Amino acid sequence: MCLAVPGQVLKIEDDQLRTATVSFGGVTKSVSLALVPEAGIGDYVIVHVGFAISKLDEEAARRTLQTYADMAASVSPNPPEG
Repeated sequence: MCLAVPGQVLKIEDDQLRTATVSFGGVTKSVSLALVPEAGIGDYVIVHVGFAISKLDEEAARRTLQTYADMAASVSPNPPEG
């Protein structure tokens, strides 16, 4: 199973991989924008294995991030003993 996560581009370096700082709900990671040359600061991108693979509209990104937050909140922080 593969997982791709939406994030917002905060900063772009003009290097060979077009490295960007991308925020995933407050957690930032370094991501390559080489496969999505049209992405700019403020855009939302889908990231898989350190590479942005497509742009995503803001509303779809926010819905997905909210779904992830809801799922995380529903997981019990204390597993049952047994």
